[in-house]
Amino acid sequence: MSFEDDSSDPGLSGSPTMERFLFGCELSSKVPFFTFQGDQEEEMEHFLELRTVCLGEGAKEESNVVEVTAMNHQGKTISVPIANLHINCLPMVSLGEFELKAPVTIRLKAGTGPVNVSGLHLVSSQAEESDLSEEDDEFEEEDDEDLSPIKPAKKKQKL
Repeated sequence: MSFEDDSSDPGLSGSPTMERFLFGCELSSKVPFFTFQGDQEEEMEHFLELRTVCLGEGAKEESNVVEVTAMNHQGKTISVPIANLHINCLPMVSLGEFELKAPVTIRLKAGTGPVNVSGLHLVSSQAEESDLSEEDDEFEEEDDEDLSPIKPAKKKQKL
């Protein structure tokens, strides 16, 4: 599931807007996990869209298992392996647009790395009413004043 940037239509008041920022972290035996939180502002939701997981320079000939811990649709925390990398046969995995709502923990479950994880940090917020939508409202009010009320049709009497 991927969010589309709805900010292109300024006429919708209160419509959600999506901002995108580059995300990346490196996991190793020294730093085996990273927790993505996002800001805790009331009207903003933070998502992590993972794109690639790849072995870094100096990776050994061993399996490096990366797992993600996040909330499922029932609000329970669940951990899922997303990549099992090996320098000889699978040094990189493309995840497409693997999107998770914050908080998310990415952990190097096995191996010593280094493993690089990259993607996008998505921030969704409600857009405030724009100046254009206020102008549209004023224009609609002017149009309403110019229209005369519709009168009912006269009935013909039967002879």
